[in-house]
Amino acid sequence: MRIPEETIERIRQSADIIEVIGDYVSLKKRGQNWIACCPFHHEKSPSFSVSPVRQIYKCFGCGKAGDPVRFVMDIENISYPEALRFLAKKYAIEIAEQEVSPEELLRQNERESLYIVLNFAKDFYKHYLLETEEGQSIGLSYFRERGFLDDTVQAFELGHSPDQWDALLQAAVQKGYQADLLEKAGLVLSKEGSTTRQYDRFRSRVIFPIHNVSGRVIAFGARILKTDKTQKGAQPKYINSPETEVYHKSQVLYGIFQAKQAIRQEDVCYLTEGYTDVLSLYQAGIKNVVASSGTSLTIEQIRLISRFTQNITILYDGDAAGIKAALRGLDMVLEEGLNVSVATFPDGDDPDSYVRKVGTAVFKEHLQQHTHDFITFKTDMLLRDAGDNPFKRAEVISEVVQSISKIPDAIKRQVFFQKTARQLQIDEQTLISESNKLLRKQQDQPQRQGRDQPKTDSAVSGNAIDNLLESAFGDDPVLTESTPALVPKKTAQKNHSPLYQHEEECIRLLLNYGPVELEPTISLCHYILSELGSMEFTTALLQEMLAEIQQGFANTEIRGADYFLRHTNQEYVQQAIHLVTQRYHLSDGWVKHEIFVPTEIDKLADAAYTNILRLKKATAETKMATLKVKIVEATDSEEMDSLMKDYMHFKRIDMEISQLLGTVYSG
Repeated sequence: MRIPEETIERIRQSADIIEVIGDYVSLKKRGQNWIACCPFHHEKSPSFSVSPVRQIYKCFGCGKAGDPVRFVMDIENISYPEALRFLAKKYAIEIAEQEVSPEELLRQNERESLYIVLNFAKDFYKHYLLETEEGQSIGLSYFRERGFLDDTVQAFELGHSPDQWDALLQAAVQKGYQADLLEKAGLVLSKEGSTTRQYDRFRSRVIFPIHNVSGRVIAFGARILKTDKTQKGAQPKYINSPETEVYHKSQVLYGIFQAKQAIRQEDVCYLTEGYTDVLSLYQAGIKNVVASSGTSLTIEQIRLISRFTQNITILYDGDAAGIKAALRGLDMVLEEGLNVSVATFPDGDDPDSYVRKVGTAVFKEHLQQHTHDFITFKTDMLLRDAGDNPFKRAEVISEVVQSISKIPDAIKRQVFFQKTARQLQIDEQTLISESNKLLRKQQDQPQRQGRDQPKTDSAVSGNAIDNLLESAFGDDPVLTESTPALVPKKTAQKNHSPLYQHEEECIRLLLNYGPVELEPTISLCHYILSELGSMEFTTALLQEMLAEIQQGFANTEIRGADYFLRHTNQEYVQQAIHLVTQRYHLSDGWVKHEIFVPTEIDKLADAAYTNILRLKKATAETKMATLKVKIVEATDSEEMDSLMKDYMHFKRIDMEISQLLGTVYSG
């Protein structure tokens, strides 16, 4: 169904890009813009820039760019209408649409259908817990026995499933949902050997809905409350949803939606193992807590946490053997550049039981006293096991050095070498030397693999293309210094036209500074369009954008960045974002020390003038190159004379422009 244009515009006007993106990553202010590590690809140094003035974002690493709607589309992997509805819900904007019928629902894409049916299941379980006699007497009683208050039950949308084979299935079918869709969502199972007999996956259990980072239910965890000894085999205490199109357990953390704001505010994330650990700590006021839901910590989960903080404290409740096994998987957290700490609890206690036993104040005090950085904790634990055995102590040293070597920051590595040397009572240089051996081995391995592999034709052709591009642009130092912060080299190299760089620079100046007056009554837009005249760009997209600007100017309208950023043509939008987003910003230190640095707008007239000259020079060189080929192929003397005449015409233009630019003519 179509969303009215006026509603779309209201959503766009209401959606603040800092708020929208801030729900997913921690933004830090830099100059007029905000920066973060990109949520769309792995990086350790932030290259993701957000402009609150223009309401756009751009990653200079992977190239992702857009407005609040595009961000929601990319981060949630949903369609344009779905992103609009998502933002409408966030900003309490009512969309005047007809009620979705079961038939219309089936025509929607399967991913959205899964979200809808999962939300239906969540509401079904929650209603059964709070509104039915069985749910209150069994499920709600269990939660209250565990000490969970109504606010906590509501915050995590806890539920209870009936002690029936197909209660959810029957209720969903009555609402118009197909049984196959429920099976794809992991809510029902088919009886072995039958494709028609289906039953609920979660029966007679309390339900823990699992939300993604934006708050949509994507799966469920369920705990059994009673066991039937007459059945063959004991049922597992906990069962979880299977992998589906919307749920991948390695990429999800239980409680991340409820915890993300607190994690950002406290600048630390507490990581536990189970659902009830999260619930108890959240209820105790420690809301920056998530759980890995019994799975080993994965790289995707680490990167999810890193969107909101660089600090992780892992709350272990296992025995010594379990803790040692878990420690082996934490090196990858160090590799991601995060600061990892570990906290343990008295024997027999886990975070859930301990916080209920001692209360919030004592629990926080315990964390302060018993939290240690990962390297120190690991070293201490391994040393206790090694005792005085020299061979085992040597193994401890080797294992700890391997962990320290995973830390990407050299300063942090040095600090840990100093601290660990004292802890191990060994010379610091010995640890550093051992680490250097490991690092050299890691660096040499891909080089050896590269030498062992034969060069492919594609690698040769790639270098050849680069050489051709370099030849086409020439060695002119003026060209190589043209707006490096705004036109990344790799972007220019994707285009085979030697005119592309200068054509793009014309559009960049027009988008950013079109209305600016170079002289009284002469705007930059007026000047550039007059100089270009009837010239057409060789790059189709840039020519189309130029035509739009020319059309607007003919109607006394200067079409700048805002016009293209709001355009329905997504190619225009992406190109405009690329041209108006600045990667580098002037340091506040220059202003602090009263050092004047001229900005681009201070030298705008010169920038426009020189770029027009470069464009005309590149055009002349392109014409000369074409004429050279024709002269060689010419068979008639009259034709050759005509071609030579044209060639000398463009050569004179080239020489004159070279003199104006102050460059050495090499033709």
